[in-house]
Amino acid sequence: MKERDEKVKELLRQSVAEYISRWSNRTSLITVTNVHLTRDYRRCDIFISVLPEHKMQAACDFANRHNTDLREEIKKRHRNLRRIPHFKFLPDLGEQNRQRIDELSWES
Repeated sequence: MKERDEKVKELLRQSVAEYISRWSNRTSLITVTNVHLTRDYRRCDIFISVLPEHKMQAACDFANRHNTDLREEIKKRHRNLRRIPHFKFLPDLGEQNRQRIDELSWES
């Protein structure tokens, strides 16, 4: 079961990244960094990082507004999925912290 879960998570990560790339206005770089999927596949938290960082909230708002369209596209493209989860986009604070640590280590 774990192997299937990992495949589904990667499939969703790639599909969401492609969707965002296609529909974003390109004023910021949005990267899908992680996916957390519930065991019953009903909910999926998508973690993103954004450059420049001050556009993080706008990017999360954009992605969350397109939730329904994203689900429809995934339903059409991946008919083999039993259930299409509801997505929630969140900032990847862990990635931001890692980048800040990298910056500080280069300064010293």
